Parts: sequence; structure tokens; C-alpha cells
Amino acid sequence: MLNLQRLEIFVAVVTAGSFTGAAATLGLTKAVVSFNVKQLESETGVALLTRSTRRLALTDSGERFYERCRILLQDAESVLDDVRRDHGGLSGQLRITSTPEYGARVVVPALASFAALHPQLRIQHVASSHHDDLISGRFDLAIRLGQLADSSHHAATLGSFGIMPVASPAFLHEHGDIINLQQLAQAKWIAHSRLPWPVSWPVTPAQGEQTPFRVTLPPVVTADNASSLLAFALHGAGVALLPDWLVQPEIDAGRLRHLLPDHRFPPQGIFALYPNTRHVPEKVRRFIDFLQAG
Repeated sequence: MLNLQRLEIFVAVVTAGSFTGAAATLGLTKAVVSFNVKQLESETGVALLTRSTRRLALTDSGERFYERCRILLQDAESVLDDVRRDHGGLSGQLRITSTPEYGARVVVPALASFAALHPQLRIQHVASSHHDDLISGRFDLAIRLGQLADSSHHAATLGSFGIMPVASPAFLHEHGDIINLQQLAQAKWIAHSRLPWPVSWPVTPAQGEQTPFRVTLPPVVTADNASSLLAFALHGAGVALLPDWLVQPEIDAGRLRHLLPDHRFPPQGIFALYPNTRHVPEKVRRFIDFLQAG
């Protein structure tokens, strides 16, 4: 019979890309991790990994085995969650990823409150500007902002937020006020590196119908996270399109100006993304309900 802990070690090695990384994640020694993977290969009778001095890679058999192991471990964890819930509430680990900015402002406070309600539940929050894969990262839940790309995962809508073009008073003093969409389109832009270029948005003025807005000039600055975009804008590098929950305090303090406040850019969604498995863990369902109720 296969040892579930051995399967967990194998999955951790694949996820981390090394025995050393898996050992650090699991709190084991590298020797223990290596021994268990060798034992697993002996029990299955096939080579699961190819090893070199620089990297590990899955064999074809190892790839198929890895996918089955992930599903098996998820199902096992779900069974344990159900049993634990019936005897004293939620327990185990809830592993969540979000962007650093939204995480610090919204997700982490919600996790702290949720953890207080379920003291036996272990919380792990991973802040990342990249859309890490839920499966390989072994995440129970990802909080995604904006527009969702096609995905095999389930998604629950948590809410929405506005986006607004902003610039510093120093930038506007040097380059002139921006009073219409044409000037906004021709301004120096600071852009998120994940956005396709040219940027195009449907914009709705206060009085009038929705109109297309298109920035065709390349950005003067790009960055891969909202905090950097905000910092560039505060230092007068150009115009940035940022979430209202991030920039409103800077606008209220006079450090940024909301450009064309009578024009509305499309609202962006807030989503909880979770793996499409046969059994959604109770801890995931309960935390999504908690976020929606908040």
C-alpha cells in the first residue's frame, strides 16, 4: 500500500523543483526527502524523476503519477476536513495567494478574523504579483482582481472596484493639465507589464454614451505590481490607471490627482478562484462565504 506521506513528499519535490526546496517546505532533512522518493520509485517500479546536477524533471510516468497523486492528496485532505469539522470545527491548513497590495489591505485582515473564529485552522498566505498556478502551488484559494481569463478552475464573485487614472501634481505642473480623453491618451503612461499594448478601455463620461479610449504610445515605465506603479506615479513619472482602494488615500492627501473624474472606466471584479475538484473542502466554502458576507 502506498504511503500518503511519501506521496506528499514526492509532490513537494515536484512543486519546489528540488529536494532541498521540498525539505525546507516540509521541515524535513534533504536525506529523508531523497530516501522517500527513492522508496516510492522502488515501490512503483518506475523512474519518476530524472536528476542532474542542476535540475530535476519528471519522466513521462512521473508526470502521470504526479497528477494522480495531487488528486489523491486533495481527496484525502477533504476527507480529513469533513471528519475534523464534525468534531470541533475547521482545522488543517488553508493556503491562499493574492497580490501583495490587496492582500495587505483586505485579504490578510479577513484571514485574521477568520482564524480567530477557527483557532484549530492553520493559515498560510502567499503574496505574489504573478498569477501562480493553484495546482502546482498547492493553493486552496486564489484571490484574483480584474477580468478573469478562461480557466478550468471554479470562481466565486466577491465584489468589484473602480479604476481611475491618476498623476502627481508635479507631473501635471510640468506637462500641463489633462482635461479630455485625447490628452489622456497622449500622456506619458506608467503601465502594468501584464497589460497588453496598446491599452484600450470603454469609458463612460458623466453625460454621454460609452466611448472607446485607446492609448497607443508605448509606456515610459512598466512594472509588475501595483505598489511600484503607485510609487512611480507619486514621483511624477507619468499617468497610471490604478484601483480606487489603492489610490484614494493618496488623492485625499493631495499627493495624486484623479484625472477626468467625470469619466468612468469599467469596474473590475474581485474573484475567489479554487481548484475544480470533486470535493470542495469545507474550509474553502466557509472562507468564501465569510468574504462574501464581509
